[in-house]
Amino acid sequence: MIVLGIETSCDETGVAIYDTSPWENRAPAHQGILGQALHSQIAMHRDYGGVVPELASRDHIRRVLPLLDDALHEAGLKLKDIDAVAYTQGPGLAGALLVGSAFAKSLAQGLNLPSIGVHHLEGHLLSPLLGVSVPEFPFIALLVSGGHTQLMLVSGVGKYQLLGETLDDAAGEAFDKTAKLLGLDYPGGAAISKLAEKGQSGRFDLPKPMLHSGDLDFSFSGLKTAVLNQVKKFEALGVTDADEIATFHADLARSFVDSLVAVLVSKSEKALKQTGCKHLVLAGGVGANLQLRSALNASAKKNRFEVHYPPVDLCTDNGVMIAFAGALRMLAENNGSTTSGAFDIKPRWDLASNNLA
Repeated sequence: MIVLGIETSCDETGVAIYDTSPWENRAPAHQGILGQALHSQIAMHRDYGGVVPELASRDHIRRVLPLLDDALHEAGLKLKDIDAVAYTQGPGLAGALLVGSAFAKSLAQGLNLPSIGVHHLEGHLLSPLLGVSVPEFPFIALLVSGGHTQLMLVSGVGKYQLLGETLDDAAGEAFDKTAKLLGLDYPGGAAISKLAEKGQSGRFDLPKPMLHSGDLDFSFSGLKTAVLNQVKKFEALGVTDADEIATFHADLARSFVDSLVAVLVSKSEKALKQTGCKHLVLAGGVGANLQLRSALNASAKKNRFEVHYPPVDLCTDNGVMIAFAGALRMLAENNGSTTSGAFDIKPRWDLASNNLA
């Protein structure tokens, strides 16, 4: 089965084509990726310091058809070769989701094909199955992105249990807000990580929110506020030396990253211990963070579990993860696929409510 995937949940327009044959024949899943095309809107939103929903929606409209042509060309296929269409149904920005849903449904109707709505986070947590080191079910998934920070127990495709989530800011959101406080460009994750590499650990005693809460929930708003307080204290000193300012920023970035990573790793260890799982998957945009990966690798070696990552180019939003998740869903019974042309989006959508029977 050849599945077309369309991703338009926020500020990336992704289109990809996936062939289920390798998966069904137990060959490496990444061999099924036939073609993909992706456009990021980061440059457009950078001047505003964050995503502008209306601009995002308009850009998706402008990009999706040319990207489809690019993906088909790479795959060496025609539209008539497609067997099903998968699209991001939610969660995400309503207008952006509507663009992908309308395009996918119209295309499926015109080609007389089934379509299937995919949960954006399901795409992320299944994407490590496309990597070199493939996790075994059941596994724990640590989903860390701009809008989500969650720990999930994944027992199989379409079998998810929420173990813990953020009570306020997601990890990626905390990165972006902290980057803004330090005068860095949007998006903040990569910029903070790069700056932290130059910093010295331990200069600032920043909090590690909910580290010892006894549950698997997260909270990062207090960490962001602690950074703000340190910035205000430093600015009150009236320091003008450029090198001293740069050192302050680097050390504060390092302390911020160290605190956030310590919480994510500790909670992941606790989830593994509570469930007895031996495999951890890191997924979502923050999954590309080098400090987090390094800390998880060290923890895995110490605590004797395996940690798995999606390919780096599949950490951010992309069409491949939607095509892949949609393809696996299409192979299951009672998968929710439809031939209806109705546009059905879910800007707020609990992943566990989308479990297969």
